[in-house]
Amino acid sequence: MYFRQEVINVMVQPSPVSASFQLILDTAEQLIREKGCRQTTLQDIIDRSGLSKGAIYHYVSGKDELFGLILKSRMEEVNVKFFETVADQQTASVNRPLQTIAEGMARSAEHLDVSNKIFIYLLGQMDNPKVAGLVRGIYEHTLATSSRWIGVGQENGVIPPSVDAQKMAMMFVTFLYGMRVQSVIDPERDALALGDIYQMMFRSLQ
Repeated sequence: MYFRQEVINVMVQPSPVSASFQLILDTAEQLIREKGCRQTTLQDIIDRSGLSKGAIYHYVSGKDELFGLILKSRMEEVNVKFFETVADQQTASVNRPLQTIAEGMARSAEHLDVSNKIFIYLLGQMDNPKVAGLVRGIYEHTLATSSRWIGVGQENGVIPPSVDAQKMAMMFVTFLYGMRVQSVIDPERDALALGDIYQMMFRSLQ
């Protein structure tokens, strides 16, 4: 069974990102790779990007907010790839879309991945109410996106309707966050293989 075109037509389109904002995101990621989250400042981003202070503050009020937007942009990358896979007429089952999600999870849980560095950094700032609210918003966004993926599979008959999309999405997000923390606590241990992540998700959705 192929994914129905009427379902594909209502998929969420990503909001266009300005060239300046994309430059800010890219510059921040580059600096985090070089210096880490704590040592990266907005002034560093201003100096490296060549943008003015006003241009930076037009988009964000501080570096923590910027870091949160990087996490959301990474999630949106996976979301776009998911719907591109769904729209492919060769997609006849849950396998390829689920593979796309598993690949995104595996990447974001890598010890040296920028999004993982940001995630752990923000968790360490949770005593700050503003950061706590930011992290909560990222969690809710990830949960809603994951639930939407499961819902698309159910609407197309490739995931059983008996699966509770909200609870299953919560389980996947908990699994992802656990992998991220594990990679920091024990970076020398081999991470879960992509195939293992895929199999866990596949069996959970049957």
